[in-house]
Amino acid sequence: MAKSKSLKNSIVTLNPHIFPQFLCLFSPKNHPRNPQLSFVPSMRVLFFFFTFLLATILCCVAMNPFLNTPSLSIFSQSASYSPLFLASLSSVFQDPTAADNNDAPVSLTTTAMVPLPPRSVAGTASEFWQQPDGEGYRPCLDFSLNYRKRSSKIAKEKMKFLVVLVSGGLFQIRNQIVDAVVIARILEAALVFPVLQGDESEEFSEIFDVEYFKKTLKADIRVVSSLPTTHLVSWQSLENQIPHNVPPFWLRAKFLKKLNEEGSLVLTGLDSKLSKNLPLDLQKLRCKVAFHALKFAKPIRDLGNRIARRMWIEGPYVAIPLILEKNLWLRTKEYNSIINKEPGFLNASEVARLLKELGAPKTARLYIANGEPFEDDEAILPLKAEFPNVVTKEMLARDGELDPYRNKTLILTAIDYIVSLSSDVFLPSFDGNMVRALQGHRAYVGHRKFITMWRDFNGQPETRGRRRDRDVIAYPVPECMCKH
Repeated sequence: MAKSKSLKNSIVTLNPHIFPQFLCLFSPKNHPRNPQLSFVPSMRVLFFFFTFLLATILCCVAMNPFLNTPSLSIFSQSASYSPLFLASLSSVFQDPTAADNNDAPVSLTTTAMVPLPPRSVAGTASEFWQQPDGEGYRPCLDFSLNYRKRSSKIAKEKMKFLVVLVSGGLFQIRNQIVDAVVIARILEAALVFPVLQGDESEEFSEIFDVEYFKKTLKADIRVVSSLPTTHLVSWQSLENQIPHNVPPFWLRAKFLKKLNEEGSLVLTGLDSKLSKNLPLDLQKLRCKVAFHALKFAKPIRDLGNRIARRMWIEGPYVAIPLILEKNLWLRTKEYNSIINKEPGFLNASEVARLLKELGAPKTARLYIANGEPFEDDEAILPLKAEFPNVVTKEMLARDGELDPYRNKTLILTAIDYIVSLSSDVFLPSFDGNMVRALQGHRAYVGHRKFITMWRDFNGQPETRGRRRDRDVIAYPVPECMCKH
């Protein structure tokens, strides 16, 4: 599919004849072919002074969109910058994956995925792009003294091992891995890398950075790549009879004796089985796994970040996950029955109407997130009629970049997730695991604007409270975020 024309306008074509003239300024000798290009030392000093001054001015101008609020003024001596904001700002000028170093210590001041900063816009559309203030909530994963004391023993466990089999879509898998870590902590067992089951052939190491996963959690549990030969188990002995909403004491009563006797335990069917209301330390552990330990594998991050930067460089944008099956977009009896069953589902026309009601300018750039390869724009024609600047990852990717992943839905979904995380506005057309994951993640990295039709929520901190159906991963306030 043809790439977005607007991308071409953002590329500055440099005159190649400028470079020889520029390089001669760094040489104290006369230019051998053109003496007029030679500079005396005093002229070189003057040149470098004005170059430095110009660079400083341009840097301030470039940073102004990110610092266009009183609390973030670059001239304010009392300004307070969160580590997440600084990391986000630095990612504009440097690819966050370029300096990966698995030997560096893990820091919980930033997340596993650092989004690009939101953009400020002047004029009539500024309200639409305006970000929530966050009410002072920032990540805080301070574990209790008792938790840290017990960690010294649990993190060295070499006799008991937990194996988990996970399946489903990317975010079902993510949720099961989060719960697997928490269950390993509850049972005080070492965790073997989760085994991915399903039609696709991806392994855990193809989707996530395994070394980073191990290193981030080394103070909480021991993570190993495989069972030791002394603990081989039969896959026929796996346990999948776990009811919904089980608390920690149920898991201990059910599995501790077997784990102590046999040394290993194989679990499957973990999806949404662990209680949403856990002790505070375990809630924080959930956030640590979801927002810090589960970093996508480097090839996925590299491509996702490249596509996100191509989108971001053109200005602010809206990310919209859409279900793009053609038969769902036609006004038929079958379609109406689907809508009646799924009240949170919006089609392209309804998304366009909602954007207009919210004050989105017609020039707003929209990124359509959909895990499946997208080759036909028939499903989004009603949206493009109102907002012409609609793009997908296929339009933003360059020749061959997506070819290795054509049949890898999990990886394609991960790329959409990375681009959506950096969007200025997130507007899902349905409710689901990806939407809830992005809702919580966008809150955790700075309360990025999040809009839905079925609940009045623009990104302002919304507490999880004590509602049993609310996951701390989607609502990290107040367990994982505190006022600073």
